[in-house]
Amino acid sequence: MAARATWKGYLRLGELVCGVGLYTAVSASDRVSLHMVNRKTGNRLSRRFVDSDTGEVVERDEQVKGYEVDSGHFVVLEPDEIAEVTPKGDKALTIESFLPCHEVDDLYLDRPYYLRPVDDASEASFAVIREGLRKKKVAAVASAVLFRRPRSLLIRAYDEGIIATTLHYDYEVRSAEEAFEDIAEIKMEPEMLDLARHIIDTKSGRFQPETFDDRYDDALAELVKAKMEGRKIAPPKKPAAKVVSLLDALRESAGLSGEKAPAGKKSGTGKAGEKAAPKKSAARKSTRTPTRKAG
Repeated sequence: MAARATWKGYLRLGELVCGVGLYTAVSASDRVSLHMVNRKTGNRLSRRFVDSDTGEVVERDEQVKGYEVDSGHFVVLEPDEIAEVTPKGDKALTIESFLPCHEVDDLYLDRPYYLRPVDDASEASFAVIREGLRKKKVAAVASAVLFRRPRSLLIRAYDEGIIATTLHYDYEVRSAEEAFEDIAEIKMEPEMLDLARHIIDTKSGRFQPETFDDRYDDALAELVKAKMEGRKIAPPKKPAAKVVSLLDALRESAGLSGEKAPAGKKSGTGKAGEKAAPKKSAARKSTRTPTRKAG
């Protein structure tokens, strides 16, 4: 594997142990990278820390972390003090429990990593754990100290390897009940629900992430290319806003402007009860011209 492991250690299930590595599964390195520069000189700017009171630059060896206990008053924490109290890692990813895959709340999923054996001697033990997860259709909850912090991870079989996803702590996930508590109950007309079902049925498809467009990144890439070539780019035209009722908006979205929704149908097209065929969408490759990254 060409990629370099961000962490190496052991996957442990009771007395079963195998050497594994974590590899980044998601990366933003291919996005257009911008830097802050001096408009007058075109030179890149460097960031420096200054004392908020004196305005003097603070050199790196004088910089320490602190916790604000009151406005402008901090408890200073020295690096060796932090190192002394934080948990020490033993390079082990220890499986603690198993649970059905459907019980995992997506809100708690943080960052995914590919998990794979690091040597030939570990492949058999790794395969036993992977196939056990696959056959039982379960995920495992494991714990480890990763990058100096204790983390819980969700372990799932994926193709010939395993996906290890770090999990948010419960205190990090905000309450859905609080977020939705003031949403008013709306009484809907039966036709509105029929139209909503019709729209969903006619737009049914499959999960195809390769068709997702990062229009922001593509626009930046085109802007950089145009500036290098001395061209100007016309800003995209904003669609004219139309004021319509909710019911009319649903009818237009369903392609039934001025008509009523087809009540009682289980699908948008074809005979009642038949599932509408998903629209075919060819995977589009990025058409932008790569440019040299700044810096």
